[in-house]
Amino acid sequence: MARGTQHRKRRPQTNARLTPVPAGPKRTSKRPAYEDQLFFGRLRVHAKWIFVLMALVFVGTFVFLGVGSGSTGIGQVVQNLFNGTSASGPSLSSLEKKTQEQPKDAAAWLAYANKLQQKQRPDDAATALTTYNTLKPKDQNALQQLAGIYLQRAQDWQTLYTNSASRTSALSPSAVTINPSSKIGQALNSVQSNLGSAVSSASSTNSQNAYAKVQTYLGDRVGVYKKLATLSPRDVTTQLALAQAAGLANDSATAIAAYKAFLKLAPNDAAAPQARKTLKQLEASASSGTSQTSNVSGGGGTQAVNVP
Repeated sequence: MARGTQHRKRRPQTNARLTPVPAGPKRTSKRPAYEDQLFFGRLRVHAKWIFVLMALVFVGTFVFLGVGSGSTGIGQVVQNLFNGTSASGPSLSSLEKKTQEQPKDAAAWLAYANKLQQKQRPDDAATALTTYNTLKPKDQNALQQLAGIYLQRAQDWQTLYTNSASRTSALSPSAVTINPSSKIGQALNSVQSNLGSAVSSASSTNSQNAYAKVQTYLGDRVGVYKKLATLSPRDVTTQLALAQAAGLANDSATAIAAYKAFLKLAPNDAAAPQARKTLKQLEASASSGTSQTSNVSGGGGTQAVNVP
């Protein structure tokens, strides 16, 4: 009885409480003490936003200065606003002002002419180049440039001349199929006649104006090549160019003289056979008092100009 009683006493009670296990030391992720003494370590923990600010300032400085972009940067653009310049060079207004302040400065006129041509203002560019050539009459490159502008403008006006003729044909009223002896037919014929006269008059005015512009520019071009021929009278290319320019401008006398000078200088040139053929035609036309059809040609193609 004593042993059984003792055994029962050793059994744990069903609702007995477990003795709590004492908790160990709390784990922390504390950095080593030496990191607190490093500059970037302290920044990384206490002021990470400074890195973002530094990166933005760094990138912004590169953009502002235009580093690596091939441009002059925003700073230079701001400076250009005060100096009257742009990324493509001095502004048009600053160049114009310089020509007004220094009218005898040939370089200023040439720069102004080039800028005008760049801005698609060929007539103003031609005027500026003419002033430059007055100051520098022996600059053949500038004369060639001026001749090119005159050819371009002649082609522009020839296109208008051709379009005007086509528009006249398209707007001309067609014949009425109604019995012309009837009252309706007579009324329609009267309207058609008045409309046709108005269209013909307006188109004729536009065509005449366009044709006059073509001939003016071609004549100015001949004048430029005459100056070139005077500067280089034995230059074969210049004589041939003068002959062709005069032919386009219907200046037979100048064309004949220039073709003869070209053939005398270069009788065996590749262009000599065609020059002889054209010379004969010009001489025949001059003797008979007739004219012929010319072509305004440039580097990119040929356009016909009907010479009346």
